[in-house]
Amino acid sequence: MIAYFSEETDFILKGRVRNNKWLRLVAESEIRRIGAVNIIFCSDNYLLDINRRYLGHDYFTDIITFDYCEGDKLSGDLFISIDTVRDNAVEYDAESFEQELARVMVHGLLHLIGYDDRTQEEKTMMRQKENYYLSLRELV
Repeated sequence: MIAYFSEETDFILKGRVRNNKWLRLVAESEIRRIGAVNIIFCSDNYLLDINRRYLGHDYFTDIITFDYCEGDKLSGDLFISIDTVRDNAVEYDAESFEQELARVMVHGLLHLIGYDDRTQEEKTMMRQKENYYLSLRELV
């Protein structure tokens, strides 16, 4: 089950059913299944507090993923800063805010699947996976 929440923002994702189908397609393509995935849209400051409190980092980010996966079942919390996603959509010349948000959501799901982005090689693989799954988004 994929559930959506908001903290310190009034953002509500439109097209949740379609988004859920897409994220399930991503999981199934990676031989995984969706367990309990919570997507929490929040403000920059809310995510900064999480970053400081739980990860010891003192900087803004677009997403923090907490992994509770067991076996092939994907479970976790994806905290997404709507403020940073909006800023990044402009800075990185994304097609739209919606496209950048989709990229961040699939990025978080890919972390739950087991992909990382610490090295340049991992970042390249992550970007390739993001692009591939974003291309499939139009099919659902």
